[in-house]
Amino acid sequence: MESDIEIGIFGGTGIYDSGLLQDSHEVDVDTPWGKPSDTITVGAFKGRKIAFLPRHGKKHSIPPHKINYKANIWAFKELGVSRIIAPSAVGSLKKELEPGCFALPTQFLDFTKSRDGSFSKNGRVIHISVADPFCPELQKTILEVTDHQGTKIHRDCTYVCIEGPRFSTKAESKFYRTLDADIIGMTLVPECQLAREAQMCYASISTVTDYDVWAEKPVTAKEVLETLSKNVKETKKLLTGLVDKIPKTKSCLCAKALEEAEF
Repeated sequence: MESDIEIGIFGGTGIYDSGLLQDSHEVDVDTPWGKPSDTITVGAFKGRKIAFLPRHGKKHSIPPHKINYKANIWAFKELGVSRIIAPSAVGSLKKELEPGCFALPTQFLDFTKSRDGSFSKNGRVIHISVADPFCPELQKTILEVTDHQGTKIHRDCTYVCIEGPRFSTKAESKFYRTLDADIIGMTLVPECQLAREAQMCYASISTVTDYDVWAEKPVTAKEVLETLSKNVKETKKLLTGLVDKIPKTKSCLCAKALEEAEF
């Protein structure tokens, strides 16, 4: 089993198979929680070893509520990954967050219903802090890279995570807007909190694909995919800049998340 991979990326179509990596190969990982979403693509970029895992599977065959988040996080952990970059698609809950732009979530509201969100088990109870759910060092690097590239990104966003796979009703969408939330998606939770329990750095980069249904236009999967396809080039550009700029030594406390989390 390889164990010296530094950066993990949860990607999607056009990202994990982008030709970004040199000397890439597939790795099949077993975990105590079963199989991850797919085989993991491992390779090198600018002298750093990277792992790509499509969270929905390479054929986008796994719905958000059926993703084995625990296996995905643990597979990266077993490969030695200590930092996770997590691109995702989201809807907009505010007019100024227009489709096609990027958003950087710094907080989340959890409206999921059936997901296993902890590595806690009988005999071991973990009470992690997610007051600030994301790695500050990774988030700082994302903003530095987007500023340098001239890429528009909305900062300090609150992400509403819903169960899926259905989209919201109008009533739900309008309710989420009353919470002063910015974006809505289906995959952030429990992915980010499991990364924290695993003491791994994690940051999400959200691509806004549509206005949620509060805007009186029903959301469609076709619309989401079309916007994602248009943004693949920008997402690749951002990821390549990030890999180059992520510091080789850490200044954050993500690796110490369990020090005060267990009885």
